[in-house]
Amino acid sequence: MPGYGPGMWFHTWSDIVRVLAVGTAAYLTLVVVLRLSGKRTLAKLNAFDFVVTVALGSTLATILLNSTVSWAEGAAALLALAGLQLIVALGASRLPVLRGVLTARPTLLVRDGVLLGDAMASQRVGVAEVRQAVRTSGHGALSAIGAVVLETDGSLSVIPSGEVGDGWALADVAARRG
Repeated sequence: MPGYGPGMWFHTWSDIVRVLAVGTAAYLTLVVVLRLSGKRTLAKLNAFDFVVTVALGSTLATILLNSTVSWAEGAAALLALAGLQLIVALGASRLPVLRGVLTARPTLLVRDGVLLGDAMASQRVGVAEVRQAVRTSGHGALSAIGAVVLETDGSLSVIPSGEVGDGWALADVAARRG
């Protein structure tokens, strides 16, 4: 059968040494790139951040296992991905149109102790997940909750009834009422 045989388990010691040497250098390069690119690269992930993270991992794997890719080429690719992520993140923070394309709007799932079934269904969030978020926030009654918001990174934020105030924190939330 093609692809099976002694070469499947071992090629040469030089291949092993290359993976160890280039792998170590690529790993250290990735750590430096992540430190330089800032906390946002390692923050809770929205869809764009997730894509960049997967691309970084794929690039690291390619550097490690593809002998036709040099460490310098791999380092350039890692820097390019981190740089693009930085440029797009800066653009999204300054241009609402770009932010709207790259990240979803937060969605209101509970308002004044009432589950918003349509919003929950459209976001594929179950009642059990909302219950868990309410419990995690230290509350036992849904009636004590002013709002539960599905954030852009997939986390649930819980605001107790007495803390909603003027609703300023809910200004950019989809399905916001009055």
